[in-house]
Amino acid sequence: MKKIISMICMILFGFVLQTTLFQKLSFGDISPNLLIIVTASYGFMYGERHGMLVGFLCGLLMDVFNGSVLGFYALLFLYIGACNGLFHRVFYQDDLKLPLALITGSDIVYSLLCYILLFLLRGRFAFGFYVKNVIFPELVYTIFVTIFLYPIILFINNKLNNSEKRGDRKLAKKD
Repeated sequence: MKKIISMICMILFGFVLQTTLFQKLSFGDISPNLLIIVTASYGFMYGERHGMLVGFLCGLLMDVFNGSVLGFYALLFLYIGACNGLFHRVFYQDDLKLPLALITGSDIVYSLLCYILLFLLRGRFAFGFYVKNVIFPELVYTIFVTIFLYPIILFINNKLNNSEKRGDRKLAKKD
């Protein structure tokens, strides 16, 4: 139960930060994608199912508050969470390289799919402009924020896992 509550709080915290504080700290209307960080982190920490759930909830928030079509971001984030969940078996908590690589890849895939589905299909062919002025700056900003946000997410999840283990040991001793 604590995991679910912390997951919902983390999603809401990331969404609120992304839409308020980081909008004010944006560079040229570019802000980091905190929901990608949260989705990818839960995906490779807990597996595909958690990644899909967190991704769907993050995407649904994006759809409701920012999207023009309900379900577009929900589906996109769901797939990102599922793909990151595939790396759960090779996840090692102390290694920062895998989370950075997965979050980088997730942000690139997210940005490219948004370009293809939201701009290219409408006849906007300025791919070089989009990469130079949107994808690359957002990617750099997201990676920079990941270096500070990911350890916080990892710390919270480690605390929850340790408290669950202690609770399981207490129940085992009572039996």
